[in-house]
Amino acid sequence: MSSDVVLPGQPIPLPRGPVPQLGGGIYARDGIVRASLVGVPQYSGSTLEIKRTRPRPPAPNSVVLGSVTRLSPLQAVLSITVVDGVPLPAGEEFTGVIRVQDVRATEKDKVKIADCFRGGDVVRGLVLSLGDARSYYVTTARNDLGVIFATSEAGATMEPVSWQEMRCPKTGKIEKRKCAKPEGL
Repeated sequence: MSSDVVLPGQPIPLPRGPVPQLGGGIYARDGIVRASLVGVPQYSGSTLEIKRTRPRPPAPNSVVLGSVTRLSPLQAVLSITVVDGVPLPAGEEFTGVIRVQDVRATEKDKVKIADCFRGGDVVRGLVLSLGDARSYYVTTARNDLGVIFATSEAGATMEPVSWQEMRCPKTGKIEKRKCAKPEGL
């Protein structure tokens, strides 16, 4: 059995021999075993099943993804939609705050929020702590944290040039951002 993620309705390859007992997240239709949940099929004894991954609220040291919804000179506000790689159900976002002192590890006094984030940017961050009653404090002060997706003024998806600049492929214009180091580099 491979460890490939399957999507609902996708056939699940079975080893030769008798068909295993089907557990949760799996069904058979027209003699073909299919997934009914997103996940990795696993054997639990003689039963083949896909366990439902339940989203959890952010906790300290959780890696989160969110989009910037509001900017002020002292902070950027995020709408957190993914916690530790598990997407949250629609309408159940959490609010995160990136304070000016949490943007990067060095030269904290020179940080300008407007030079690091723009509205609509998708940001990878690390939860520091529970902030006030409505939000979590999030940091981008590591190389792998920061903006991972941004749209230019011309509407094109921007490409990172350095840790603090992104370029529009349409116009060639460079805009300032606190970029996350791409995975795998």
